[in-house]
Amino acid sequence: MREGEEPRAEILRFIRRGAADDEIAFRHLALSVFEFQFAENEPYRRFCERRGVSAGSLSDPFEIPAVPTAAFKEAALICGGPENAEIAFRTSGTTQGPERRGTHYVRDPKLYEAAAISSFRRFVVPEVSRIRVVILGPGPQLAPDSSLTWMLERIRREFGTAGSGFYVDEDGLMTEALLGVLAASEQEGQAIALLGTAAAFAHLIEFLGGRGQHFRLPPGSRAMETGGFKGLRREIPRDEFYAALTRTFGLSEFYCVAEYGMTELCSQFYDNVLRERSLGRSPELRFKVAPRWVRTRVVDAETLEPLPYGAVGVLRHYDLANLYSVMAIQTDDLGVAVDGGFEILGRATGSELRGCSIAMDQWLTAQR
Repeated sequence: MREGEEPRAEILRFIRRGAADDEIAFRHLALSVFEFQFAENEPYRRFCERRGVSAGSLSDPFEIPAVPTAAFKEAALICGGPENAEIAFRTSGTTQGPERRGTHYVRDPKLYEAAAISSFRRFVVPEVSRIRVVILGPGPQLAPDSSLTWMLERIRREFGTAGSGFYVDEDGLMTEALLGVLAASEQEGQAIALLGTAAAFAHLIEFLGGRGQHFRLPPGSRAMETGGFKGLRREIPRDEFYAALTRTFGLSEFYCVAEYGMTELCSQFYDNVLRERSLGRSPELRFKVAPRWVRTRVVDAETLEPLPYGAVGVLRHYDLANLYSVMAIQTDDLGVAVDGGFEILGRATGSELRGCSIAMDQWLTAQR
């Protein structure tokens, strides 16, 4: 059997089986993945050795060294080397100037696809098998290296009915076409799923507001937004944004779900609200839930040591679907752990990033 094949098969089963969380199985798989990555991912192995960690030296998966996201700008973090990648996803930014774009080399898109479909089914369409998927974003031809676009295309194929598609072209948001889709949904009673970045939704809401238009989409319609609200032309508080979604499209807030993902991960996180609603519960708190093959920890922004529930720190993710890159990822996203998941509070800045800066310094030193 080819090296790495056994953990791959186990991980796929773990993702697809739909069972409740199994902590013993997760810990076993996480340690197996680490041993494989230590053997096959040379830049990561150097990083681990610099920290005195080697394959077989750990019994706790949460002691596995986590790579800072900035490292994806500095090295090809893929087992076996970048020549084995089937896809290369790049972070947002410019290819010119001093800022380089991070690259996540994906060796096995099937793992990514299995993770994306399983989480979307559980948290965004838990009670339906097919729905018209209306994507407020560019298609694969316009954004070939976007992990978000790639994921949304898989979702369209898996869950979309006739008429599903992308509604951004070279000129931007296809507002007139979207008007037709929204009007037809309202008139014909066909539920739709609107998917896109918060920026795209903000543009559409502003466009409709300028025309004095709003819709009452049929029951079962929903919206999934991603990307957050900072950096928009006008920063919008989350509560105001969801109120605008409700007012503009006639959606219940339970049917407005936020996704949190990143180029460096093969897995995504979603709000708990629609899933809870489908189970007959009315959640009092909106928070992100990790899929069963991912564990998220909140660590101190300066020391990178684990923090208790309720303490604000930076998020660290352990993603089994990242089998062929790096499973343990240290972000600079601020968050707080809650019962059942975590809340995102924004991006760490300035002095808050001391621990992440130290981790990156350790990474660069290890590569010399």
